[in-house]
Amino acid sequence: MLSASLMGCATRPESGYLSPVAVPAPDASRHTLLVATTRERDLRPGTLFNGNRANALDFAEVTVSVPPNHTAGKIEWPSEPKGDPNLNFVAQDESYLDGDRAFVQALNTQLAARPKGTRNVFVFIHGFNTLFVEGLYRETQIVHDSRAPGVPVLFTWASRGKPAAYLYDTNSATAARDALEHTPRLLLASKAEQVNILAHSMGNWVTVEALRQIKISGDLDHANNIGQVFLAAPDIDIDVFKSQMRRFGRPKKPFYVVLCKDDRALWLSDTIAGEITRVGDDANVAELADLGATVIDLTDLKANDDSNHGIFAQLAAVAPELREVLTRGTGANSSSLTPVADGVDNPLSFVVSLPAGLLGAPAKVISAQ
Repeated sequence: MLSASLMGCATRPESGYLSPVAVPAPDASRHTLLVATTRERDLRPGTLFNGNRANALDFAEVTVSVPPNHTAGKIEWPSEPKGDPNLNFVAQDESYLDGDRAFVQALNTQLAARPKGTRNVFVFIHGFNTLFVEGLYRETQIVHDSRAPGVPVLFTWASRGKPAAYLYDTNSATAARDALEHTPRLLLASKAEQVNILAHSMGNWVTVEALRQIKISGDLDHANNIGQVFLAAPDIDIDVFKSQMRRFGRPKKPFYVVLCKDDRALWLSDTIAGEITRVGDDANVAELADLGATVIDLTDLKANDDSNHGIFAQLAAVAPELREVLTRGTGANSSSLTPVADGVDNPLSFVVSLPAGLLGAPAKVISAQ
């Protein structure tokens, strides 16, 4: 539900789009991403991984170039491999990493190049119907637009990248739980000072399950180094999410649920699931806040995609302002923020709005006091 509506190219980038482009554009920006995946390696040149499930967690490192003409919130897709670095997102280097040790070593190398206090990791977990390169370029876009200081890490599970493969993708996400539980353990065992997480769509199911497993085990070293957890357009049955949160307990740091009540892709998920509301289009934001989540409601924004399912990516352009709001807090003691009337019928709710000028419409931030 993520990719086809967000792409400007005529066909999906199934293979060849990661063939390295040797000559960079003079004003392009480069981002090196680490990859942890349950996908199968693909021997086709410029592809790295496909939509089949691997037997074990695998790793890679890819450098992506963002063109100088980049528009915030979008991916400038090439119409064919390899692409033009002056106009398109392109790969400039790619390689497999063999095993946990090589992955952590590559991560520590990037962390060591950053000043103390900024040695963070930013993990992205994509959603349903996402080819490998689509997840990779989406994280690149978010990192670039948000000016995120962390080392980007993509956790990518074996999505077929086909709209009709919803059941296959659901089972692939479920099968990836243990691998995703293992990945934060590797990240927290590195020299990272903080690990921040963003999951999208069906990727939220495997993310919340993995965090739940970690919580139950109770043996995670450096657990306090887990920073912000953003759940964007969560494709999770609302009753399942409630049970997960009850077992998880009210988190010391709130989960940030990014939703749109007019998410048409999640409406389809509702239908497939027997008319059960998904968290990402739940109208009862006060209920989510009471579970310990801080809700970022983007319903009033105009999305770049017709389904409103990829609207979360547009937040990256205002990430510094959003980080300031979330750092100051949205609770009753946040004297610098003014609550606004929103019709949320719950005395626990506190609502603030990011300025309309930042996104074209107000983005409401709602939490329990």
